[in-house]
Amino acid sequence: MKPLFIRLYLDEDVNVLLSDLLRGRGFFVTTTQEAGQIGKTDEDQLAFATTRGRAILTHNRDFEVLARNYFEAGRTHAGIIIAVRRHPMELLRRVLTLLNHVTADEIENQIRYI
Repeated sequence: MKPLFIRLYLDEDVNVLLSDLLRGRGFFVTTTQEAGQIGKTDEDQLAFATTRGRAILTHNRDFEVLARNYFEAGRTHAGIIIAVRRHPMELLRRVLTLLNHVTADEIENQIRYI
């Protein structure tokens, strides 16, 4: 059974302060640092997030190519969120808007831009 709320995996280029701010609001968040995945390739990061049922939040638009590759190979992922670099509080506001309006099922195999 899939969770209702999106569970996030923050790519290493996302400020880890965001994870604390989101957890403080009750969301499930794991960071690249916590998962011991620092320095892994983008492909590895997406695979890691996918196997754990987590949407990846990144600033890296290279994930658009990875999403296309997953689609063409018939593979699924839990979602990709690409964010413009912003102050952590502004990024928090944008992420919360997404998390409060989109379910885990709705973001599966999707790219969202915030």
